[in-house]
Amino acid sequence: MVDLEEGAWKNRMWKRFLGKLPRKSQKPDPDSPRNPTSSTAPLSPSCVRTNVSNPATKRASSAVFPTCVIAGIEPLLAFKDVPCSEKMNLFISKLSLCCMLFDFSDPAKNIQEKELKRATLLELLDFVSQNPPKLTENAIVATCKMCSINLFRAFPPSGRSTNSSSSENENDDESTFDPAWPHLQIVYDFLLKIVTSSSLEAKVAKKYINHSFIIRIIDLFDSEDPRERDCLKAILHRIYGKFMVHRPFIRRSISNVFCRFVFETEKHNGIAELLEIFGSVITGFALPLKEEHKLFLSRTLIPLHKPKSLGVYFQQLSYCVSQFIDKDPKLASVMISGLLKFWPITNSQKEVMFLGELEEILQVIDMAEFQKVMVPLFRRVANCIVSRHFQVAERALFLWNNDQIIILIAQNRRVILPMIFPALESNAQNHWNQAVLNLTLNVKKMLAEMDDELAVACISELRDEEKRKNLAAEKRNQIWSHLENAARLQPVARNTPVLVMP
Repeated sequence: MVDLEEGAWKNRMWKRFLGKLPRKSQKPDPDSPRNPTSSTAPLSPSCVRTNVSNPATKRASSAVFPTCVIAGIEPLLAFKDVPCSEKMNLFISKLSLCCMLFDFSDPAKNIQEKELKRATLLELLDFVSQNPPKLTENAIVATCKMCSINLFRAFPPSGRSTNSSSSENENDDESTFDPAWPHLQIVYDFLLKIVTSSSLEAKVAKKYINHSFIIRIIDLFDSEDPRERDCLKAILHRIYGKFMVHRPFIRRSISNVFCRFVFETEKHNGIAELLEIFGSVITGFALPLKEEHKLFLSRTLIPLHKPKSLGVYFQQLSYCVSQFIDKDPKLASVMISGLLKFWPITNSQKEVMFLGELEEILQVIDMAEFQKVMVPLFRRVANCIVSRHFQVAERALFLWNNDQIIILIAQNRRVILPMIFPALESNAQNHWNQAVLNLTLNVKKMLAEMDDELAVACISELRDEEKRKNLAAEKRNQIWSHLENAARLQPVARNTPVLVMP
């Protein structure tokens, strides 16, 4: 019942305002441009100015806006036409006017009303951009209500295919954009100005920019419109900076989005933007890192390497990881172990990205942490060197171009070289790609110069191992031949299996 009364109230309000506008002439001027904005010229303050002090005008305005909220101020007045004592009431009146929503699916529908609302939104944006007086609690309530009504909405069904195997470019081409963006953009700019304004006191506003409001802001990051996600990124980052009391909740909420994406849906449009926010948040973490932050790395950031769409947000994810390691170098071994756990054996493109991230981590890792993970790490690197995909093999061999990695290998060469030489020998003899073959020979030469005696021993051990394998294979073949000969000499009877030779 309340919703019906509110809807009727809004309809009366808009009819009243549109009735103030001069009607369009029956004989249009042929020289005037034909565009919707031509009908909005009467929106200038001189055309809609009313006498606020007139009691009849106040009674008429009170019929449209509740006097307890609007205080008899006509919302079509310009801010410059009212005294300073009434500007906040006019601000609230204009916010109430902008709570009306329109259907943008039909561009020819409600043209005047849409332009009136857009002009009012621009007035509000200009007002908050010019250092307004301190916002009252009623103004904060009206601001949050207007932003909630305009921004918080259900997204239409995605136009993307349910199969996530399509390329990123195809996904970008299929993105859908909200036709109401001309209004949404101004509302987003207005909200950003409000949050960053010194006129908004965090102690008062935290009651209305609360957990429910923040959750719905985070939900909007699933928008397919990159312009909207950029606006949300700036707003959420400012909210995190201004409302310290909400910081733990914002971190938990974003972490929940990541976990739902990794372990349930693998579909979300705003992972890159949320990671970008977290990248700046991590830089502000105090030392030593809290256990909560370390758990976020191990339980959230590392599993984010698992989805197939890693390439969409890999740059932001890699930045977050590097920020954690800069804060606490001991986390480097944890990160490498996590990468090895989620290593994409069947996805060559992701393997190349993993190798690049490994190189960044190895540049800053200390010796003690490196020695914890060097054995499983270089087993995986050896597997990448012999990969039939030339980009994977090439990227793995490029690790030897890094001076810091060379130092780590040199100081642990007696453990690492015996794992690497078999892969290098295999590439030198069998790999099809000439670039990989040349890199392999260069790495072999570099390792031989590093410790010639150890390199000779590794090659000798490799040849001995090949001989042992050949002897084992020959012995196995002899056993099978003996069994086949014995089977031929057995008489064939009922239900006796028969060995058929090709």
